[in-house]
Amino acid sequence: MPHEVHAVVAAKRGAPVELQTIVVPDPGPGEALVAVQACGVCHTDLHYRDGAIGEEFPFLLGHEAAGVVESVGPGVTDLAPGDYVVLAWRAPCGSCRSCRRGRPWYCFDSRNAGQPMTLLDGTPLAPALGIGAFAEKTLVAAGQAVKVDPSARPEAAGLIGCGVMAGYGAAVHTGGVGSGDTVAVIGCGGVGNAAIAGASIAGARRVIAVDIDDRKLDGATRFGATHTVNSRGTDPIEAVRGLTGGHGADVVIDAVGRPETYRQAFYMRDLAGTLVQVGVPDPDMRIELPLIDLFSRGGALKSSWYGDCLPSRDFPVLIDRYLSGRLDLGGFVTETIALDEVESAFDKMRDGRVLRSVVVL
Repeated sequence: MPHEVHAVVAAKRGAPVELQTIVVPDPGPGEALVAVQACGVCHTDLHYRDGAIGEEFPFLLGHEAAGVVESVGPGVTDLAPGDYVVLAWRAPCGSCRSCRRGRPWYCFDSRNAGQPMTLLDGTPLAPALGIGAFAEKTLVAAGQAVKVDPSARPEAAGLIGCGVMAGYGAAVHTGGVGSGDTVAVIGCGGVGNAAIAGASIAGARRVIAVDIDDRKLDGATRFGATHTVNSRGTDPIEAVRGLTGGHGADVVIDAVGRPETYRQAFYMRDLAGTLVQVGVPDPDMRIELPLIDLFSRGGALKSSWYGDCLPSRDFPVLIDRYLSGRLDLGGFVTETIALDEVESAFDKMRDGRVLRSVVVL
């Protein structure tokens, strides 16, 4: 029997989101119905609301979520009702060319639920990142529901479903930060602070946080930054070089995603250093660099997709680190809110007043 639940819907480009009643079907083959307990408000949800990602309105927003499996469809053998899960927007298919080459973290055909969730009039909803978790219940592909330790608080656990995993993985997986490395992170929001935490846990001896907001820089030290640079009044390239013996950092992570920050990151590296872009740029942005500098500086320029993570492998590890006190997931939660407060949370996000607002159901 279909389920009528409350959910946050972006009906039109740029319009305030609406709390509506939607219809969620029972799970079909390979699907799972999840009762959502908490879901973080991510910049990606705002991009969907503003039409920067797609035109498939209406969107069902929310994707950084934890909850409990309510039921599963035919053929699902690795989940059962009552399992505590974090939702992932990558569920490797196992058969695409990347999965066949042993690189499921790059899966090019990630699984989503086959049945649509709809408005009451039958209009299909496009779930954000294939999840749609600003809802009392959501339908996902079973592979998107990753079992984790049920003692983790849902408002903290859900954050590894997107922002924390993206930043942490940008440092640990894409950047390959190791013991003794020097690391600079540009942008100290949720993703940037997760990159700082990941670099610190991986053994970096110096982690330099770069931002234009002293409040964010102060917060970055909580996640493991050893030094901070306010780039509003200081040349960040020279500042980072000054903190690394005049050389530049081994790994630089751009968690902003703008041409000016990418250029800073490029020249902030040591020779043969690695630049990792995890901040999402607008589609019309362009970057121009001298080709001789691309050649002569060497190293690697990488984009990090979801922290190059494998959710089934990495989510339980991050939860274990949270429960052991090594990863401060709770520190990312600025406030908890109700479903009808998502629009006001977007305003706080734009103003830089929060790391994460988290809807708790």
